[in-house]
Amino acid sequence: MPYKGEDPQERPGQPGPDLARLLASAASLKRFSRRGFLAGAGASAVLVGDMLVTRTVQAERRVNRILPVPDDFADAYYPDASWFLFPGYKTSWEEAQWILNALRGALNQRGRLAAVGYSNLGLDIDGLVIAVIEHVRANKLTKLFFYGHSFGGMVATQVAARLRELHGVEVAFIVLDSSPYSRHDVLDQSWFDGVVFLYERGFRVPSVVRGGYELGERVIHKDERSWRQILDQTLEQLSPIAPSSVLIQTESAYIYHFEGLRFMDRLGGTKMAYIGNPRDRTVRYQTALEAWAVAFRTNMVSTDLQTEGALPAHASPGWNPTVYRPVLQQLLDEFFPLPRGGSRVSVF
Repeated sequence: MPYKGEDPQERPGQPGPDLARLLASAASLKRFSRRGFLAGAGASAVLVGDMLVTRTVQAERRVNRILPVPDDFADAYYPDASWFLFPGYKTSWEEAQWILNALRGALNQRGRLAAVGYSNLGLDIDGLVIAVIEHVRANKLTKLFFYGHSFGGMVATQVAARLRELHGVEVAFIVLDSSPYSRHDVLDQSWFDGVVFLYERGFRVPSVVRGGYELGERVIHKDERSWRQILDQTLEQLSPIAPSSVLIQTESAYIYHFEGLRFMDRLGGTKMAYIGNPRDRTVRYQTALEAWAVAFRTNMVSTDLQTEGALPAHASPGWNPTVYRPVLQQLLDEFFPLPRGGSRVSVF
């Protein structure tokens, strides 16, 4: 007979259910190998480190930022002039700086180098204008050159118009690298329309979905890229440095609603040049070129230089500097010649 108040399952000298479970757990811990414990601890540390890096990177990129690319030659000889590279669709801060490094041998002959880093909170033209003018004033710049990488050409044009209108600062030159003039120049309309539709209804595209699309799109257009390019560009969209989904969706909406005619008479004496590739499979080269040339006919000084031989064909100076540098050098020598007697220093 059990004692009064005693659990019939517990007997003197025998462990109760809770104590039995505890002893079983202790035994299993004893059997857990030291190697397994260290491996688990190491994996956890890597995960925590990755989360901290991701959080740090995302926190830093909540603002628009001008990202200087140091160049001893340009910094010494052109302290009052600077290039600003406006990155293309889905281009990270790091890739924008990489593009400038690839082109430095041509660009640093006229000015210092800086990339425009878009905020991960979304594309904001007013914020970009403020970031640029603050950089101009802090560095006492008197001559500005803009490089519009893909859709960055649209942004560069609007920022140039706003700088002149609001601050009396006129941009000397805008290079439009494969820039669409409107949404009608974008070939992949199904993806483009879908991203804008979702964004304007409050839906945010998860990064992993975007990464899957990036891989599929690049594999479909394998003829434009090497497998290394496919891997590098896809992984970047899944890394902490990738532009946020909100930024990408706001970029899409910006392209979708862009109207170049609003800025056609607001650039003053700014010179513009369009470069691109007839084999472009992202933007309709011919229609985009013609639309820019007509709308900005008083500013456009060149539309006939092409980046033939570049792979991918669309706006790829970072991958094809040997194709792009001679084109840019030709433009600059023609429209911004160096002082007579000056010598050109090639820095690659």
